[in-house]
Amino acid sequence: MATWLQLGFQDASSPLMEELTYFHDYILIVLVLITVVVFYGLFCLVFIPFTDRFFLENQGLETVWTVVPAVILVFIAFPSLQLLYLIDEINDPCLTVKVVGHQWYWSYEYTDYCSLEFDSYMVPSVDLVSGSPRLLEVDNRMVVPVQNSVRVLVSSSDVLHSWAVPSLGVKMDAVPGRLNQITFLSPRSGIFYGQCSEICGANHSFMPIVIESVPFSFFEGWVSSFVE
Repeated sequence: MATWLQLGFQDASSPLMEELTYFHDYILIVLVLITVVVFYGLFCLVFIPFTDRFFLENQGLETVWTVVPAVILVFIAFPSLQLLYLIDEINDPCLTVKVVGHQWYWSYEYTDYCSLEFDSYMVPSVDLVSGSPRLLEVDNRMVVPVQNSVRVLVSSSDVLHSWAVPSLGVKMDAVPGRLNQITFLSPRSGIFYGQCSEICGANHSFMPIVIESVPFSFFEGWVSSFVE
């Protein structure tokens, strides 16, 4: 969960989010180097004027500043394509959950179990228990087994929504009439918070998402109690 005055990403809670964080740091280094070189060149042009023909009419220099950006793009493209493949890869999931966005709440359906579906509403501030995060807690959490691949099918019943949990590295648009899918795996037990990241209306900021990752034995007990 995000903290006060936090400037960076939330702590990674899934292998996918770890890869996204590494890629961000890698790109940030490249951008800093490019910015330094460009600003140094601008500084020289503004404060150190010169008319050396080597810089003004040099085909080799023009070739260099054309080839170097292309090479940089190649070094950016390969890790980004690898990351896109990891995001889109759908391994044999142990659990499939269908998520439908409404104005303004989420509904969950565990398609591998009969009659296991529920709506998830934000808990009002006046009903929060001590220690619960404001505007992020819900009455019914999405419970998943730890260290198991979970496939999430995302859709909407009315307008565009976006199902996003930053610490797990998942974000998928909920589009009416369309079924999108994304997978995630949580390597540890915990509670992970997210929100709708699409401006979907007046109560857009009151569509929290809470995923609770528990050991498989606890998950089976939760399923049994919920179905019964």
